[in-house]
Amino acid sequence: MANDMIYGNTPCFLGAENLVKSPEAADKVDAIIYGVPWEGAVTWGDYTGCELGPKVMRLSSGRYSGYIPELDHIDVFEHLKLGDMGDVAVTPAEPEDTKQKISEFAGKVWESGKFPIALGGDHGITYPIIESFTKKTGKRVGIIHLDAHYDNNEHSGGDPYGRGSPFARLYETEGVRNESLVHLGIHGPRNKPENGRLAKKVGATTLTVNDVREAEDLRKFANEVYDIAAKETDAVYLSICSDVLDHAYNPGGPADGNGLTSYELLTIVHEAAKRGVCGMDFVEVYPQQDQTDFSSHFASWVILYGLAGEAVRRGK
Repeated sequence: MANDMIYGNTPCFLGAENLVKSPEAADKVDAIIYGVPWEGAVTWGDYTGCELGPKVMRLSSGRYSGYIPELDHIDVFEHLKLGDMGDVAVTPAEPEDTKQKISEFAGKVWESGKFPIALGGDHGITYPIIESFTKKTGKRVGIIHLDAHYDNNEHSGGDPYGRGSPFARLYETEGVRNESLVHLGIHGPRNKPENGRLAKKVGATTLTVNDVREAEDLRKFANEVYDIAAKETDAVYLSICSDVLDHAYNPGGPADGNGLTSYELLTIVHEAAKRGVCGMDFVEVYPQQDQTDFSSHFASWVILYGLAGEAVRRGK
């Protein structure tokens, strides 16, 4: 692992090329990591602190290589070179301004043509990232949304761009095909009846945790999900909230039970990436409530399994 620090004592994610200090190196990389250290206007619920996620995920990534024995002994970094572009310069307590900054930053990443991976931050970051994709590329996009919750409320405490609302905004976004939007792994009583009704009304697909768990062949199921997201679209985006996992696997996330296992999530991510995703994000990690930093460590696993899928796709 490289010891180059991207900020202060914080290393680049997984030893990536430092694109903050050497932006010209972007031409040499295949995939770009960037952080979005944002938690709305920091007014949601009790103190959670997911704006610390990108920093602690970077720190935790230092113990990992790219070698994954159970995926045909692939070494991700023999096939893909990773760059770390740093963080979006968010404006605390200014959701509208920050939304614009995320959109502009993501737009530069989309223009690079590299495979982009965003580290949250809360789930509100996904809306400006995907909106930017549709504007920059003119492509029609489907979305695989892995989450315990729909995140399609009209607003979050009055904020239309808050963590509980990105998919309500994406339903309204030109270039997003709602019939190719899959809410996957949905579970638990922190959803409301109107969430499920709205998803159905706009034509989105809901697949609950039971659909995942009861699938006879998880890999086949993951590919069937991908087929829904890819139908009549030009690209598929993968958005992952940590709380799609059961809290036993996610101590640094919300206290949501009956979620996916780490095996189920990693398998779905890898299978989707093998088929081809235009980009991905991993959000809602709360480091200060996780004494082991397990959830921050697990971000490296999610991203490496996604990158392994991208490497297989390119190899084919």
